[in-house]
Order: sequence, then C-alpha cells, then structure tokens
Amino acid sequence: MAVDRERVERLTRELLEAIGEDPDRPGLKQTPSRMAELYAEMFAGVDEDPAAHLARTISVTRGPAPDTLPSGAVLLRDIRFRSVCEHHLLPFAGVAHLAYLPGEQVVGLGALVKVVETLASRPQVQERLGEQIADAIAEHLDTRGVLVVLDATHGCVTMRGGRQPFASTVTVAARGEFTDPVARTELITLIGASGAASHEARA
Repeated sequence: MAVDRERVERLTRELLEAIGEDPDRPGLKQTPSRMAELYAEMFAGVDEDPAAHLARTISVTRGPAPDTLPSGAVLLRDIRFRSVCEHHLLPFAGVAHLAYLPGEQVVGLGALVKVVETLASRPQVQERLGEQIADAIAEHLDTRGVLVVLDATHGCVTMRGGRQPFASTVTVAARGEFTDPVARTELITLIGASGAASHEARA
C-alpha cells in the first residue's frame, strides 16, 4: 500500500498544533504537503520486495573461459544509504559494504544497490537492516557466503540524548562461509573501515 499522503498532511497539521504551533502561519503553511512528499519517498520500500531486484542474474560460465567459476568474493563498497530509525523517526545514514561468494550466477551490481535502498526505505533499526540485506542476498542469489557491513550515523545519537556528533555505529551480518571470522578477515581489510575492524576484533 502506497503512503497515504492526504492522511500524512492531516496528521502533520495535528502534530504542529499539538506542539503549540500554528500550521497556517506562512513558514509552516506548506509543511504538511512537504512532509507527505518526504514520507512518500522515505518509506517507499515498506511494501516493496527486495528480492525482485535479484531476479535477473548473469551466467559467468558463458564466456571466453566457460569452465571458469569465480574463485573469490564480489565486493561492492561505499553504497550510501539513508533510513529512518523506528524508535524516534529520526534519520540515520551511512555506507553499506556488500560481499558475496558467487556460484555460476552473478547479479548486476546495481541490483545490490537497489536491495539496500529498498530495505532502508522503511522504518528500521540498523541491526535489522544489515540482517535483512544479508538474508535477501543469501536466499535469492547463487552464493556460498554473504557479508554485509553497515557504518552509519544516527540522529538519535547526534541530535538528542548525549549529542555525540561524530559517533557512528558499525554492524556486521554474515551468512554461509563468511560466518567464519577468519574467512571474512580479508574482506574486512579490503573494506578498510576502522570501525568494522574493531568490531571484528570484539566478535
């Protein structure tokens, strides 16, 4: 179901009134419609199936060397994403690093980006987001292992409470062969994220 923009506008007016504001004053008059447009974009992934982006695969054995299969991981680094924390509806944003060990079939790299964007475009917590990305890739691609590292800054940390503007959160989700910390050490090094490396040291 698509975002109900009319309802978002109505509720935004109520929210502004609830905090003691006048939704009809010049600076706020367009805010309800702007919020409806924003929410339609930010939560576009609520009813979207991330697996749909992985349906079209590419055979790697049909080429100059038909008996050759990939021997190493496919790593896509620094996918920028933004999401909304479901606890306070404040934004969090950062980068995702995805790796998988392909079999005979691979997927276009843009499809991996779409998986991240779809799952991030809904109320989320970072820990679950990483696990959902890993599950989507592991369940719908021909793969022997999946690794997802997310490094993000959260509005609920930078804007409220302790107000730590430089604090970021790193999460790691692994499937298949990459559940072995030794097997994913090379990838963590390639990602080059100091936060991810320190996380691995604690795992």
